[in-house]
Amino acid sequence: MRRPPAILPILPILLAALLFATGAAAAGFNGTSLGATGGYARDFALTDHDGRSRRLADFRGKAVLLFFGYLQCPNYCPTTLARLAEVMQLLGKEGQGVQVLFVSLDPERDTPSALKDYVSNFHPTFLGLYATPQATPQLALDFRVYYRKVPGNSPDGYHIDHAVFIYAYDPAGHLRLRLSDSLSAAEITADLRRLLTAR
Repeated sequence: MRRPPAILPILPILLAALLFATGAAAAGFNGTSLGATGGYARDFALTDHDGRSRRLADFRGKAVLLFFGYLQCPNYCPTTLARLAEVMQLLGKEGQGVQVLFVSLDPERDTPSALKDYVSNFHPTFLGLYATPQATPQLALDFRVYYRKVPGNSPDGYHIDHAVFIYAYDPAGHLRLRLSDSLSAAEITADLRRLLTAR
């Protein structure tokens, strides 16, 4: 007896979903375990808020939390930075092994000095990073980060819709987790401790 043709293409998808769910559960992280990430979010060439060129390798030996946003963001960005500052407090001395990177999606308005003042208000070790306005769209594409400028009442009055998650890298520089906005500081702290002790 022949199976209905419509079912056949669905079976591999269901199997892949089952394997992914099993792997994510086995990993025991609060965030989404990314496993082998393929060719995305592996590295960057950006400038920090002090004018220094930065790559992911500069932070080798530390767990890295990287997320994208902009300084005039009314909700997600300040809330996320405040939560990550709480994470650093919960980690205590272990926080010396963690680097938070805030990548601007609005380099036209987010000047280096403004970036520095902004992230430093949350924690003195946080770094603001940026690319040129011309390079930012490709950077977002390379990291699979959605963003879109939404016009306002003036040319400079736009706001930006953007992705709301954090990438977590282990101390060896491997992308390991995607942390959703729904995770608490305690849950993020637990995931970081696992990454740090896996060195």
